[in-house]
Amino acid sequence: MPDKRVAGISGNITRPSKTRGFVDHIVHRLALNIGASAQTFDIEDFGPSLPNARLLDDLAPEARYLVSQVIEADVLVVGSPTFKGSYTGLFKHCFDLFDPTSLRGKPIIIAATGGGERHSLIVEHQLRPLFGFFEALAMPTAIYASDKDFADGVLLSEAIHARVGQAVDEATRAVARSDWRSIAA
Repeated sequence: MPDKRVAGISGNITRPSKTRGFVDHIVHRLALNIGASAQTFDIEDFGPSLPNARLLDDLAPEARYLVSQVIEADVLVVGSPTFKGSYTGLFKHCFDLFDPTSLRGKPIIIAATGGGERHSLIVEHQLRPLFGFFEALAMPTAIYASDKDFADGVLLSEAIHARVGQAVDEATRAVARSDWRSIAA
């Protein structure tokens, strides 16, 4: 079993979803690249205790376990569908429960999906600042995919595949550096 772990979290609450498929695609591509195990979670997986939780301790044990899997992963892929120009509320609420230092120095690929190009700045204006707050190591290449980039939930756009490859290469280099974990210390 690989000693490195890649975790993905999708901000979508419906299944199946393009966002989940997109995050999962990136997670598996990265895991293959670095020889890691892979797992992807939807916000839905956190269960009914998430919406009313004000602290991590308010979450059901299963949801706390998922949080621990995200925090303990070597690298993260986070993505959200665009909802009114931003990430989904439960996605943000989930991360509101994390300790502000819990993602410090952790390599993260940020991604989003949306109905059209006008939402593409979500990755730079919403997701990057969120993970900047956590002092995570967000990869320079963020990835946004619109509805036109998919067919039947499958990513078809060569341009988006190229951006995924670029972000995966950046994350691979970050994980390979022996000093990235010292940032979190």
